[in-house]
Amino acid sequence: MGERQGSRDARRDREFEAFVAGASGRLLHTATLLTAETPGDNPRARHLLTVALAHTYAVWDRLRGEDPYDRTRQQLAHRFARAAWLQYGALGRARPHPGSALAVLGPQERLILVLRLYEGVAEQQAAALLGLPVERVRAICDRATATLLHPPKEPARAVAAAKAAATP
Repeated sequence: MGERQGSRDARRDREFEAFVAGASGRLLHTATLLTAETPGDNPRARHLLTVALAHTYAVWDRLRGEDPYDRTRQQLAHRFARAAWLQYGALGRARPHPGSALAVLGPQERLILVLRLYEGVAEQQAAALLGLPVERVRAICDRATATLLHPPKEPARAVAAAKAAATP
């Protein structure tokens, strides 16, 4: 019996390693977009992915035909949402990297935009995953897209410097 269990464990490990080899790059990019870090400096995204992959590995034998990529993406979304909504910045209390294009978005906007546009998750699936009405997901995605296409204007540096110099 021990030999059979060892054989099953070895097979599971090989399958999981093959999954990670094929999917980890895209999943890390997804996590990096969620945390709005830069690809070269993304410790929160790496931590988020590591925890999501650990969960997927823990339930690997119970997936029974379920897509492991989808399961891991769900874990990324849930863990990011929990950290962002329960205690904003719980992934190290860090703000988004100012160089990230998604830094102008709030955590919920980033999550929905990444799921919908980068991952291609349907509105209905995103709504079910996040426990939100479909209309709310659509509105948040539309607002986030508009914000990215037409970012808030920053005051001109000269005007900002003049204002700062004028205040006592």
